[in-house]
Amino acid sequence: MRAAGNYRPTFSLSSYLVVLLVIPLLVLLLLLTFLIHPLSSRSSSSSSSETWAVGNSSSTSRNFSYSRALSAAPAEAPLTSFLYGSPSPAPAPAPAPQISTGAIQVGGIRRVKSWRSMKLDKLEESLSKARSSIREAAATSLALKNKINSTSKSVQLVHDQDPDYVPHGRIYRNAQAFHRSYLLMEKLFKIYVYEEGEVPLFHAGPCKSIYSSEGRFIHEMEKGKLYRTKDPDEADVYFIPVSVTNLVEYLYVHGTPDRDPIKRAFIDYIKVIADRHPFWNRSLGADHFMLSCHDWGPVTSSSVPDFYHNSIRVLCNANTSEGFNPSKDASFPEINLLTGEISSLGGPPPSTRTVLAFFAGRLHGHIRYLLLNEWKGKDEDVQVYEVLPKKVSYENKLKSSKFCLCPSGYEVASPRVVEAIYAECVPVLISDAYVPPFSDVLNWRSFSVQIPVQNISDIKNILMGISHRQYLRMQRNVKQVQRHFVMNGPPKRYDVFHMIVHSIWLRRLNIRVHDF
Repeated sequence: MRAAGNYRPTFSLSSYLVVLLVIPLLVLLLLLTFLIHPLSSRSSSSSSSETWAVGNSSSTSRNFSYSRALSAAPAEAPLTSFLYGSPSPAPAPAPAPQISTGAIQVGGIRRVKSWRSMKLDKLEESLSKARSSIREAAATSLALKNKINSTSKSVQLVHDQDPDYVPHGRIYRNAQAFHRSYLLMEKLFKIYVYEEGEVPLFHAGPCKSIYSSEGRFIHEMEKGKLYRTKDPDEADVYFIPVSVTNLVEYLYVHGTPDRDPIKRAFIDYIKVIADRHPFWNRSLGADHFMLSCHDWGPVTSSSVPDFYHNSIRVLCNANTSEGFNPSKDASFPEINLLTGEISSLGGPPPSTRTVLAFFAGRLHGHIRYLLLNEWKGKDEDVQVYEVLPKKVSYENKLKSSKFCLCPSGYEVASPRVVEAIYAECVPVLISDAYVPPFSDVLNWRSFSVQIPVQNISDIKNILMGISHRQYLRMQRNVKQVQRHFVMNGPPKRYDVFHMIVHSIWLRRLNIRVHDF
């Protein structure tokens, strides 16, 4: 027997083999843990109603980037859009994300991309090709127009094939680019509608009121027959199906200044989708959108700062003095359908329109006060009424007038713009800081007159200064542009529903989303 002090443990060969196998397994386990759960550099956000941010992201740590405008828009254009450029060649597009390797390099460490990241990269590559194609159509159209102007010869523009309608003429800022963009939208664009939330605050809206365009859009998206996808990973944008009109109807106590219940409902909804889905935190809302025709749409969206600053807000109240940003927000028309249907379209020819300008409406905001004070009952050519005489039809007055006055009310949007277009009466927009609907596509100067508020006293002189030939051209353009403001059930190509979706499509093309 050996003395206890001289005892030395012995290891068998099997013990050495076990050690040699266990150590590599532990190292591999630690490495996999690091790859699956990379360290996050984003800080937690605060949760007050004033500075609230969703999820684990802060407003200073963004993993998306806006593309720069692809080309400079003309100086007179109401907003800058990548679609419509100057005659100079547009800069080359940014390279599409590389998805072939399935890995990315971060901080010197090679990390394997998830299937979701690779799917997003493929989607972004598709959008990048669409951007290039639209840019090419815009540049081709501009080059041909320059050739026409320089040679004074007739040059035939080559348009994409379309069985229904080929955009053309002066009502478009660039008809060929719009047509290319529209066809690509129909082919590629997919919208995911979040399913959280209950009717009537979510997934429903008014279809028989001054806010009909809000309710009808939500209704069509819920039907899911156009653009909607059930797979959120293949979606280009994500729709927040909230009806601000219904939030006001069911949560607001009329006669009080308290809008907090409306704001809290919107905040809670964004928090729910951010907690349940990865898509909000991935872009901080840049590929999400809401749509509202109610006056309180902008203030409701501002209750979530990331939504206000990043997301696509589709608003009737498109007021740049109140935070509307045309590069990411979209304007859409206010349409008053009290019966849910359009009463009539069209009107008599210009030769039978005997009234120079017409307006009828009660006092509703400062601009109307100025208009009524200046013109009410004072001129046979500029007929302005607060209340129409008995047995005088509002619709007939529209159809017997050359120009229809469309002053802003308490907010910039007015349903009278679409009413004028339906009656084939040239709309006269009287407002400040208003971005008309679809301005990135439509050339509003070709079919409307825009008068600043300060020039209300000069309305007659301004309209009388428009030659008969110019008026006839504008009136023909009103008839042509009408299709883009008609609300159909079900929607028809190029109608107002598709034009709203196209505005969202354009804003999505202006950003790139990354998932690292």
